[in-house]
Parts: sequence; structure tokens; C-alpha cells
Amino acid sequence: MITRNEAFELLKKYNKDPFHIQHALTVEAVMKWYAKELGYEDNAEYWGIVGLLHDIDFELYPEEHCLKAPELLREGGVSEDIIHAVCSHGYGITVGCGVTIEVEPIHEMEKVLFAADELTGLIWAAALMRPSKSTKDMELKSLKKKYKSKGFAAGCSREVIERGADQLGWELDKLLTMTLQAMAENEDAINAELA
Repeated sequence: MITRNEAFELLKKYNKDPFHIQHALTVEAVMKWYAKELGYEDNAEYWGIVGLLHDIDFELYPEEHCLKAPELLREGGVSEDIIHAVCSHGYGITVGCGVTIEVEPIHEMEKVLFAADELTGLIWAAALMRPSKSTKDMELKSLKKKYKSKGFAAGCSREVIERGADQLGWELDKLLTMTLQAMAENEDAINAELA
């Protein structure tokens, strides 16, 4: 399996924007947190690598997101199971070039990635509006208020987040609560890696 360091170098080969690097590190941390929380602690590193690489093609090929990823990942020596997981987070979404992604999330890890990816963006946008600029003092009530405001972080699809919760068989509140907790607990480590 590709190591975490190899995965991070591969990500940085195609992603230079600090925003995209931060998002990748955030999703990595959230995925590792969920692995431990859901009883997959032995696979936490694997879950994290999938999170780290999930948007590998987004910066250079936004119109072909999840379509270009397999080529970039294969060139980097990434296994087919990770490629499937990465592509599955676009399931049912029509990308800019007009193609709908048909790689379905099958494993619980893939369903978590699908559900949490968009949500991390929305939570981070909400955190930036706070005086602290942090998730660590954000409460669920505050997050839900932002979530319900259609104009807030409009690029973060509520439909995708809700489909993700449904695929997991979770109430939306459970997904919001757990993802917020995962981000808050990992915020300092993510910031340290970006420094």
C-alpha cells in the first residue's frame, strides 16, 4: 500500500493551492477519526490516505473531477481499491464536462467519505465566520443554523450531504455532530502540518 508520505507527495504534485491542501488534510483527519470511532482503528491510516487523495484531480481538472483521478493515482502507484474509494465520493454527481460519476460507494469507509467531504467544507466556512476562526468552540446549534441558510457556503451541496447521511443510515444530526467533533479534535494538528 502507498505510504502516507508518498500519498502526501502525490497530492502536492497536483495541488499547490493552500486551500486544497488544507481541505485534503482536513478530510484525511476526519476519515482517520471516523475509522477509530466506527471500529476500524486498524485501518485508520488507510481511511486517512483515501481522504488525503480524494480530490487529487480537482485543482488541475475541476471539470473532470473523479474522472481524471484514476490516471493520476495509477501513475503514482496507488492500488485499485483506493482509486475506487476516491472516485466513489463523486457518485451520482454530474461534473463540469457533463459526465455523471457512476462509481458507487460500497464500503462504510466510502460512504463516510461521500458524506463527510462536502460537510467539512461547510463546517470550515462556518468556522471562518466565527470570532475565533475555529471549530473548537462551535456548537451544533450554530452549525445547523448555517446549514439551513441556503445562501451560506452555497457551493457545499446539502443534497450530497443528506444523501451521504442516508447511505450510512444516519440522521443528519449524527453526521453533523460527529464531523464537527472530528474537525475540532484535529484542528491543531492540521494547522501544525500547514505551518
